[in-house]
Amino acid sequence: MTAPATPTRLVDELVALMQLEPLGDDRFRAQSEDIGTPAVFGGQVLGQALMAASRTVEADRPVHSMHAYFLLPGEHAPIEYTVDRVRDGRSFTTRHVVARQQERIIFEMSASFQTVDAGVEHQFAMPPTAAPDNVVDDLQRRIALGDRLPERARIKGLMPHGIEFRTVEPDDLIAPVPREGTRAIWMRAVAPLPDDPLMHRALLAYASDHGLLGAALIPHGLTYLQGNVRMASLDHAMWFHRDFRFDDWLLYVLDSPSASGARGLSRGSVFTRDGVLVASAAQEGMMRVRKTESQGKP
Repeated sequence: MTAPATPTRLVDELVALMQLEPLGDDRFRAQSEDIGTPAVFGGQVLGQALMAASRTVEADRPVHSMHAYFLLPGEHAPIEYTVDRVRDGRSFTTRHVVARQQERIIFEMSASFQTVDAGVEHQFAMPPTAAPDNVVDDLQRRIALGDRLPERARIKGLMPHGIEFRTVEPDDLIAPVPREGTRAIWMRAVAPLPDDPLMHRALLAYASDHGLLGAALIPHGLTYLQGNVRMASLDHAMWFHRDFRFDDWLLYVLDSPSASGARGLSRGSVFTRDGVLVASAAQEGMMRVRKTESQGKP
């Protein structure tokens, strides 16, 4: 009999997903999860690659930035990560990570780590938004769609997960209206996490791939649930500014400054509930919209 999907069990499974099997010579193997996407979820690879790089760096040098490229779609199968120790300086450490499946390179990432230093500080202010307690869970919104939810999304899309997302704007999930502006998503692990700061950063990297590219669809009134939108992440950059806990609410504020050439660019800022900017992200992805039969008619 399968154990019930309690919040603690869901988070334990997510933490286990970030655990790597050491293979020697700075190589690691990790498992994959199937969240219902055709290829392995990019956020999973981001988080695992960050864990692999960090395992070769002293604990007193936390990661401050990562820049990654998604080269080929990954399968729902184990992934091997190889870390190259590019540089170990007095203050900064650089690592390069390559992810392989069946000898195919599917992903590569460079990450930079730094000793904890003091300096001048400033940040953007968190925009005013509804508190997470006043926003409906995205899972409940999908459940409420009933028969409107596409059949392909009715299995994995209706299963509970170790991360809870609550999108502030009440856009229709199937037929959104084109609009300007940002999208704000509250997110957190659904149960307490270990105190290891690396795990919190890896899981934020995992979650940062959720909804980020979708910000480029907002001005066009498009959504991947419509079935005529094809999207794929091309690259992903992330900067960690300050410490945080991922089992506390974080606000992910997204915008998209440009879309052209079948590509969209999106940016994200991550704030704690009390307004501290803890991370930033940026991603460019492929965006192709297939014309429907009605659009093809004169």
